[in-house]
Amino acid sequence: MRSRSIRVMLVDDHAVVREGYSRLLEKHEGITVVAEAAHAAGAYQAYKSQKPDVVVMDVSLPGRGGIDAIRQIRQWDPAARLLVFTMHLSATFALQAFRAGAKGFVTKSSPPELLVSAVRDVAAGRVAICPEISEALARSRLQEDASVIDTLSPREFEILRELLDGRSAEEIAAAFNLSPKTVSNYHYAIKSKLGVSSDVELVHFGLRSGLITVVEGREY
Repeated sequence: MRSRSIRVMLVDDHAVVREGYSRLLEKHEGITVVAEAAHAAGAYQAYKSQKPDVVVMDVSLPGRGGIDAIRQIRQWDPAARLLVFTMHLSATFALQAFRAGAKGFVTKSSPPELLVSAVRDVAAGRVAICPEISEALARSRLQEDASVIDTLSPREFEILRELLDGRSAEEIAAAFNLSPKTVSNYHYAIKSKLGVSSDVELVHFGLRSGLITVVEGREY
C-alpha cells in the first residue's frame, strides 16, 4: 500500500527560487508541494490554510523575517515541522532558528539530494542539519560572540537584524505590529544583553559576529 505523500510548503521571497525547488522536490516520489509564500505573513496564513507536513523556509524574508515566522507558526501549531533552507552559513542563524522551533537547517549550497532527504527526515520527526552547519555550530561553541547572541530571544534577534540593516524604530514597529516605544525597549534590551552601550558599538558587534555581512548581502 502506497504511503501518503509528504505535503510541503515553500517560503522564499523569490518566485523563481520557489519554482526551481518545487520542481526539484516534486521529481521525487512521495513529495508534493501544496503551498507557497513570499513573506512571513503569507507563510503564516498559508500554513493555517493548508497545514502542510513540512515547511521549507528561508530566514531572509521581507518584513518580520523567517525566524519570527517560525516562532509564529510554532505558537499556532506546536507540532509544526519547519526546515530552514538558506544561503546563510552562520551558526548564529541556525541556533536562533532551532530556538524558534525549526527542525532542520540546510544551506542552499548543499547538494539537491540533501534537501530532499532533509524534507523526508523532518517529515518523519527527525532533525536534519547539513554538514556545513554542523561544523559551524561546533566552532561557535568556542566563540564568545556566538554565546552572547544565544541569549537573545527569536524576536530580539529579528529586531537586531532590522537595526543592523538600518531600519528606524517606526519601520520596525510597522513590520512587527508593535509600537515604536516597544521597539525602543527591545533596542535597549538587545544592547544590554550584548554588552554594548551605543549603536556604534552595536554595529561593531554586528561586523565582528558576521551579522551585518549576512544581512546586507541579500543572498538567494
